[in-house]
Amino acid sequence: MSEAQNNAQQTANNPVFNMQRVYLKDLSLEMPNAPKVFLETETPQVEVSLNLGVEALAQTVFEVTVTATVTTKVKDQVLYLVEGKHAGIVEASNIPAEQLDPLLGIVSPNIIYPYLRANIAAVITRASLPALHLAEVNFQAMYEQRVAEQRAQQEQKPADNGSGIILPPGAAN
Repeated sequence: MSEAQNNAQQTANNPVFNMQRVYLKDLSLEMPNAPKVFLETETPQVEVSLNLGVEALAQTVFEVTVTATVTTKVKDQVLYLVEGKHAGIVEASNIPAEQLDPLLGIVSPNIIYPYLRANIAAVITRASLPALHLAEVNFQAMYEQRVAEQRAQQEQKPADNGSGIILPPGAAN
């Protein structure tokens, strides 16, 4: 085998992580109680929920989505509801399995989220609403929390003793 072929083979086995594309997948704004709700003088209450999703598109290609839902209320009336979903197409090959999940669950959302934040801020401002900028998110903490919850769920599964009797928590066998 020549040196060039050997180098080409080594290069082909190198880990690859590439964000191929980042795009706005969905964005909606609803103001169901306008214009009456604009007459309210109370400070609005803002609720933000964030979700992540990963879908395999091919053996080494994944779609990672970050979805944010912002609900702003005044006196139990919705002032506005914004939902945005930003996605990225990620190529990840020759990456060990134990490293792939953190790349898709931490690194990819860190790349995608600033685009989502900007689009949500822009749609709120363009609707002539007071500016709202979503806070930074620690995706590593979210990932670690998800992993801990999955471990806890696995530990809570009762061992099958074959008797068919289900004992309440704390009851002795």
